Amino acid sequence: MPPDHPYALGLMGGSKVRHAESEPVASGGGYFAHAQKPLHILVFLLPLLVAYELGAILYLSGEGGQPNTIAAWGMLARFFEMFGAFGFHLPAALLVTVLLVWHLLQRDPWTVRLPVLVGMAMEACVWTVPLTILLILLQSVLGGGDPTPAQVQTAAPEALRELPWQAKLTISAGAGLYEELLFRMIAIAAIHAVLVDIMRLSGWAGGVIAVTVSAGAFAVYHSQSGGPAMGLSSLVPYFVAGLYFGGLYLARGFGLVVAVHFLYDVVALMVSGQNSPNNPGVALGLLFG
Repeated sequence: MPPDHPYALGLMGGSKVRHAESEPVASGGGYFAHAQKPLHILVFLLPLLVAYELGAILYLSGEGGQPNTIAAWGMLARFFEMFGAFGFHLPAALLVTVLLVWHLLQRDPWTVRLPVLVGMAMEACVWTVPLTILLILLQSVLGGGDPTPAQVQTAAPEALRELPWQAKLTISAGAGLYEELLFRMIAIAAIHAVLVDIMRLSGWAGGVIAVTVSAGAFAVYHSQSGGPAMGLSSLVPYFVAGLYFGGLYLARGFGLVVAVHFLYDVVALMVSGQNSPNNPGVALGLLFG
C-alpha cells in the first residue's frame, strides 16, 4: 500500500472507510480533521504515556522491582524480544515512532492547536457516557458472574480491587494506550490489509470485518485472566465494548478511542474499589482494562 493509503497510515489515527484515491482525513482544516492528525494525537496522548511509564515503575512494581504491566504491553514487549530487542520502554517508543513517522509522511506542519486538544478531551468525555450506559444495560440484562478486571500481568484479579488510586490510574492509562494500540491500530489495519489489498474485498466490507474480528480478539484477550472460566454472558460485554471502540476508532481516531478507554477504566476501577463485589456497578466496573 502507498504511504498515504487510509489503511496503511490513516487507520492509525482512525478514519471512515473510504477508497485509496480519496484525500486523507488529516488534510482538512477543521476541528474534526485536526483531532485525527498524528501530531495532535501524539501531544494529546503524551501525558498518558508518561504517566503509565512512570506509574508502572512507582506503583505497579512486583517482586524484585519488576513492574506488573498491562498484558497487552507484555505481548508487544515479547514481540520485540523475538528479534533480540529488550527494554521496558520499547512499546512506548513504538507508539511515539509510529505517530511521528505518520506525521512526517503526511508532511503536516509542526503546529499544535491548543483548542483542538481541549476539544479532544471534551469529546472523549462525551463518548464515554454512551459506552457506560450501554454496558450497564448489558450487565443488567445478561447477569452472570463478575467479569474479570483489567488485564495486568502476574496480578490476581481480586488484587486489583485493593490497589491504591495511583495504581488504578496507571492501569487505566496503560490499558487505554496499549490495548488500543494492539487491538485497534495494529489489528484493524492488518486485517483490513489482508481483506482489501490481498483478497480484494471492498473497503467498507473490510472495515466491518476488521472491527468485528478485533472485537472478538479483544473479548478473548480479557477472558485469559487466570480467574474462573468466563461464560458467554460475561464475554458479550467485552465484545460489544470492542465493537464500540472499533467504530469510534474508525470514525474519530486513535487519540479519542484511547482517551475514552482510559476514562471508562478510571471510573470503573475507582468504583470497583469502593463497593462490594456483588454490586452491579462493580460488575460493570470490572468489565475490561
